[in-house]
Amino acid sequence: MDESATPRATKLLLVAVLLVTGATVAWYALAASADDPRAAGAALLLLTLLFVGRVVGQVAVTLAAPSWLPPMSQWNLLPYRYLLPIQAAFIAVMATVSAAFLRGTDDGLLTEPRRAVGATVVAVSGVYAGAMAVRYAVRMKRRPGQRWFGGTIPIVFHWVLAAFLLVYGVYNLRAA
Repeated sequence: MDESATPRATKLLLVAVLLVTGATVAWYALAASADDPRAAGAALLLLTLLFVGRVVGQVAVTLAAPSWLPPMSQWNLLPYRYLLPIQAAFIAVMATVSAAFLRGTDDGLLTEPRRAVGATVVAVSGVYAGAMAVRYAVRMKRRPGQRWFGGTIPIVFHWVLAAFLLVYGVYNLRAA
């Protein structure tokens, strides 16, 4: 397979991930109950599962290199032996936070709303998502032959992580 080619199935999956991520954030920000941590938990869990999908995809490429997924060179900048443990830690934290919210109880640490925490996390999420937008623009300018999807897997899933932070931050702002 051409190293710069992104398989059609991967393109469709990336678009689906972006649509689900955007819909999840919009649903939570516009429709969910501000005082129900379970609503935030549902959104956080869905975003966590999307991120798990990325890690599963990487494992599939490493073990079997299916034709519907691009080569490992499009998945990350870090060597995989360093990236996988970091991703596993992210998933553990994301799952822990999601579970705390889904329980719907005030555990005093994760689900107790704090306006200052919310404002900070929303700001960090915005900077993070913005940095990924700049990264995308720079990549597309440097590699016009790979537009629109070449090497975008990390960028798309960084947006998923930014969305996770955004939901967590919005919960803290709205429920405080």
